[in-house]
Amino acid sequence: MTLTTQEYKKLDAAFEFFNMRLFNGELPPCLITLTRKRYAKGYFSGGMFVSRLEHKKVDEIALNPVSFTGRTDKDILGTLVHEMVHLQQHHFGKPSRGNYHNRQWANWMESLGLMPSDTGKPGGKKTGQPMTHYIIEGGSFDRACDVWLQGEDIRIGFNSLRASVSTKSNSGSKIKYSCPQCHQNCWAKPDAVLKCGICDQNMEEEQA
Repeated sequence: MTLTTQEYKKLDAAFEFFNMRLFNGELPPCLITLTRKRYAKGYFSGGMFVSRLEHKKVDEIALNPVSFTGRTDKDILGTLVHEMVHLQQHHFGKPSRGNYHNRQWANWMESLGLMPSDTGKPGGKKTGQPMTHYIIEGGSFDRACDVWLQGEDIRIGFNSLRASVSTKSNSGSKIKYSCPQCHQNCWAKPDAVLKCGICDQNMEEEQA
């Protein structure tokens, strides 16, 4: 088994496990990627891939391996489930425009044992942008993850030792965004919410 197969097989198996335990197996398949992205532990992109054979759109859940350093497997898997809630809302709920984390998403997160918090600590705002979370001790995710971590050969094997290449402009205060469809570019402050005027697609921070 190659290192690529070994690592992605663990993430795919974790997705299937949490899908069954926390989402009643209702989430559709998606592509899980390891992608460096500044300011993000992970992200969800709806319909950002298309099958070259069946011409069907496929969703993406990306995890940032730069963020793995210093975090436990449970913390990293919490990010996976965080993005799985975005996948759930994309198909079965009402997501807000851009990357805004709305009340519905926050309620679904909390019901699974992940407390939304813009600070990652108790007392933080539960909605907005950007948004992270902390694990509710004894909650559904905490208990399910304890079961998962008792398995064999399921530990996440790699951290990234190379940080993302800076995409800051010469002024040092703005970063580059690109439309995923037509590749139109612009510069804006970090965490800006931008939409392409040509394709009506959410513009994404350019990745290294």
